[in-house]
Amino acid sequence: QVQLVESGGGSVQPGGSLRLSCVASRSIFSLFAVEWYRQAPGKQRELVGSIGRESTNYADSVKGRFTISRDNSKNTAYLQMNSLKPEDTAVYYCHLGATGVWGQGTQVTVSS
Repeated sequence: QVQLVESGGGSVQPGGSLRLSCVASRSIFSLFAVEWYRQAPGKQRELVGSIGRESTNYADSVKGRFTISRDNSKNTAYLQMNSLKPEDTAVYYCHLGATGVWGQGTQVTVSS
């Protein structure tokens, strides 16, 4: 069973940047797409974006500000978040393709 561990969350002022990491415990990571989700208090979990072998997709709310990448040699996916807004405040989760495996989540807070 593969496990995912997110890190890199924290508190930042509006306009700031953070980079989240999602590390998988096994190399099967490379076989699957990686999806990043977020869940704000009182709201449903929403898809932020995803990365397959080469292609990426983003929600309209983050397009142009967030970038997803992956390094299969490190079993790691990244979510680079720039120009952060207060509405980006949420717990961010990574999800590994068709495996159904989720990370534990990392809190991102954007506030002045």
